[in-house]
Amino acid sequence: MAEMIGILEGREGQVYEKRQDGPEIDIACDTKSLSGSVSQRACVFCGSRVVLYPVADAIHIVHGPIGCAAYTWDIRGAVSSGPELHRLSFSTDLQEMDVIYGGEKKLYRSLVELIDQYQPNAAFIYSTCIIGLIGDDIDAVCKKVAKEKGIPVMPVHSEGFKGTKKDGYKAACSALMKLIGTGPTEGISKYSINILGEFNLAGEAWIIREYYEKMGIEVVATMTGDGRIDAIRRSHGASLNVVQCSGSMTSLAKDMEEKYGIPYIRVSYFGFEDMSKSLYDVAALFPDRPEIMKRAKEIVRDEIRKYYPEMQKFKAALTGKKAAIYVGGAFKTFSLIKALRTIGMSVVLAGSQTGNKDDYRRLKEMCQEGTVIVDDSNPVELSKFVLEKEADLLIGGVKERPIAFKLGVGFCDHNHERKIPLAGFVGMYNFAKEVYESVMSPVWQFAPRKGGLR
Repeated sequence: MAEMIGILEGREGQVYEKRQDGPEIDIACDTKSLSGSVSQRACVFCGSRVVLYPVADAIHIVHGPIGCAAYTWDIRGAVSSGPELHRLSFSTDLQEMDVIYGGEKKLYRSLVELIDQYQPNAAFIYSTCIIGLIGDDIDAVCKKVAKEKGIPVMPVHSEGFKGTKKDGYKAACSALMKLIGTGPTEGISKYSINILGEFNLAGEAWIIREYYEKMGIEVVATMTGDGRIDAIRRSHGASLNVVQCSGSMTSLAKDMEEKYGIPYIRVSYFGFEDMSKSLYDVAALFPDRPEIMKRAKEIVRDEIRKYYPEMQKFKAALTGKKAAIYVGGAFKTFSLIKALRTIGMSVVLAGSQTGNKDDYRRLKEMCQEGTVIVDDSNPVELSKFVLEKEADLLIGGVKERPIAFKLGVGFCDHNHERKIPLAGFVGMYNFAKEVYESVMSPVWQFAPRKGGLR
């Protein structure tokens, strides 16, 4: 069956198999998805929504047809410690006559009505494809409503056809930059950070924030998990930006460094190795307070000691099993490879939606002989490689789950809809347990690829 599945013409440059005598890796990336390939990658609009969605005390209005709002409704498993306006999906629901005559008046009325009813601290207005075509001036509408209502109203220029999911990240970061720097910074500690690219899936931002606070570090703002407008407005008072999801938030970190002189570092909160390093790297940047590093080491020691015995049990069962990875950002792939090695598994496929050439060069260094590295894949390719490489597990998001189950392969959801925390030390334990229960389930003996029922 695997031999009958081919790679679409035009996709060859985005697929690479590591071979000892093979060519240097030069994957084509940062490009628009190939038309007709039914890419697993989302659009610009979706990229902006997943970044801004967790800001919980703002209203989020999708300016366009109702389908765009339905597509991104409750798009992340991002939880809030207070308001939950982000979980409400608002749309101007443009109809045929609105497309002909323009939707600016409808957007204005919608904004006024929603602000009066919900009293938010800000509003984000998302442009969809149709707005880019008919030319509504959403900037003017936002400016008018902001003046009338006295709250920030930010346009998000996220027309879906403008590029890739990564362009949506940039549109979201541009909207956040309009907020940053507009709040007071009095009382912010010298030993303070912003956490960027952490979206509080299943409460992960709370886990990470607690680690840093135990170390003696103040967290000024988390962007955008459990986000608050006032915290974002004063985030320029922090001493350091710690970027977890590099694909979505590196551009914001660079903008803040240029405008406010705040340095940034890239970290990962997934896996024992990377979680420990993220604490040590932050502590190392405050050398005048050695007790911060001391507390970081104590946290790492205590947490690993707590979970190590169970992790060894999982490793004994999973050693020799093979995994395929296809996720949004390449930085996440790096951490997944390390985490899977911790429990004895090898990686036979490593792919991402938004990786760049440097990311793929690093992936090649991390991967073993024969591993397939792919950019912006599609269901046909993923099926082909999972079958050819005889993967026991596929790690991906909601769009990859049906592929895994149809092929009779275990699946682990590592995307933004999940409800179980996978960040931090407890998150690594949760991940290993989920992988163990999926891969070792007796149900796979009945899958056709294992010679079972047909």
